[in-house]
Amino acid sequence: MEQIKHLFTKYEEDISRDMPWNVYPRPSLVRDSFYNLNGSWDFAVTKEGDMPEYNQKILVPFAPESRLSGICAEIPSGSVMHYRRGFSLPKEFIRKRVILHFGAVDTIAEVILNGKIIGVHEGGYLPFCFDITDAICEKNELYIRVRDNLDKKYPYGKQTKKRGGMWYTPVSGIWQTVWIESVPENYVSAIEIDTDMNSAKIKVFGGAQSKKLTIEETGDVFEFIDDDVTVSPSIIRRWSPEAPNLYNFTLESGEDTVKGYFALRKISVREIAGIKRLCLNDEPYLFNGLLDQGYFPDGIFLPATEKGFEDDIRMAKSLGFNTLRKHIKVEPEIFYNLCDRLGIVVFQDMVNNGGYSFILDTALPTVGLKRMPDALKNTNQEARKIFEREMLATIKHTNKFPSVLYYTVFNEGWGQFSADKMYEIAKKAAPTRIIDATSGWFTRKKSDVDSRHVYFKPVKIKKVGDRPIVISEFGGYSHRVSGHLATEDNYGYKLYDTIEDFRDGFINLYEKEILPLIPKGISALIYTQVSDVEDETNGLMTYDRQVIKPDADTTKEVMKRLSDSIKLTEN
Repeated sequence: MEQIKHLFTKYEEDISRDMPWNVYPRPSLVRDSFYNLNGSWDFAVTKEGDMPEYNQKILVPFAPESRLSGICAEIPSGSVMHYRRGFSLPKEFIRKRVILHFGAVDTIAEVILNGKIIGVHEGGYLPFCFDITDAICEKNELYIRVRDNLDKKYPYGKQTKKRGGMWYTPVSGIWQTVWIESVPENYVSAIEIDTDMNSAKIKVFGGAQSKKLTIEETGDVFEFIDDDVTVSPSIIRRWSPEAPNLYNFTLESGEDTVKGYFALRKISVREIAGIKRLCLNDEPYLFNGLLDQGYFPDGIFLPATEKGFEDDIRMAKSLGFNTLRKHIKVEPEIFYNLCDRLGIVVFQDMVNNGGYSFILDTALPTVGLKRMPDALKNTNQEARKIFEREMLATIKHTNKFPSVLYYTVFNEGWGQFSADKMYEIAKKAAPTRIIDATSGWFTRKKSDVDSRHVYFKPVKIKKVGDRPIVISEFGGYSHRVSGHLATEDNYGYKLYDTIEDFRDGFINLYEKEILPLIPKGISALIYTQVSDVEDETNGLMTYDRQVIKPDADTTKEVMKRLSDSIKLTEN
């Protein structure tokens, strides 16, 4: 792996080395039971079949490739990562059942507690848990054995062993919080929420038969039997990026009490003046956003503290953007909760598996070959089943967050197969969201939007069909800020030597190319990107988040003009 220069973020100053990320990790379902297992663990890397010698310490939850982990080394293919730590739970902590949670582990994790195999989990981006009640004792030894060979049958996103350009340092092992909670015998294991502009449909999994839900903001009380309830608050306050109104609630079910929240909002497609538009709460709305890859120079997949996520969102809003496209990565719940609270829409990508061809997937489409049958792509049947499974799990993981309004199934053909069928499956799982089946190119018959990528040439609309137009990637203008570069290489779509030229080019892009196209049909825009990432210097911030490249006042004024222009389309 090519050495990357160490870049430091301000968030590292606030990290707790004893217990990093000591924040409750599941804001969608909060219980007053939280025992954090982050911190220093014994760590070893061996060949398959060899016994570990624990001669290293790793700082969980940071991946071993990251500097914050204390390891900062590549994990060779064919290796086994061994994690070990002891713990003792306070007696008053234990109720009837004890649940061990992992935010995410890449890719195959075998969990062993006190010599007993608890379970195995496959897939590197989503949370999982095990009931460890029968294995727990006074003094415990927890052992995690992890394999990550970047097997392309599993979702892997932008990870590669040979990083460079738009491909990045791989991440292995534990990369989110490890924690324990204790619950009653009959406990609420999950809550699913779907809302429109006036009500919320809430489905409760587990718990006692009789339940009571109280909305904190209004005092409304809803008592119900079994699992389902539809609630309509007595005071209606809808959610939008401009007014991120949330309803917090307490759910009581037998001996269990949990807290959660929902918001009232709706995304839809309407025909306005003969053009199909995306609408928020039944009004035409320009989803004006940034590509957000979620990479950081300190923890790679995870910032040093949650403030890293928060400040990225605040930066986007401060420049006048209202949307983030979470690009080929799934984040911890805390990220989506911040988007809900701070007010920014999330376009959530699925994480690709399968192969990638520069010629077929990038070069030829860039010069115009943007249609290709996909029935014979990504033909490995096991890989297809894994992608479908992980797609549905991603929807289940993120669907409860009000800010998540849009899902992208395939990006630029990476791992694409049977896009029409995958659209149908995703739409059934998320009927109230927008489904973008093929972002960029290789479109098939079924998708809620006409999703286009435009690089290396002016943004134009030559043809308007029967779907809302989304420019789901464009821009990518590069400016290298001395002293804030991770590598000597450079990757971007148009290079500006000075900050003044970059700012002029950036504003001209929106004023001269984008603004005139809003009346012609653009419903959403995703500029590449939030920050520089390794070789890529096309971010609006440097990779270390130290320098914001655009002029904030000018940018915000231009973005307001864009938003105002779409409101005029209905008149």
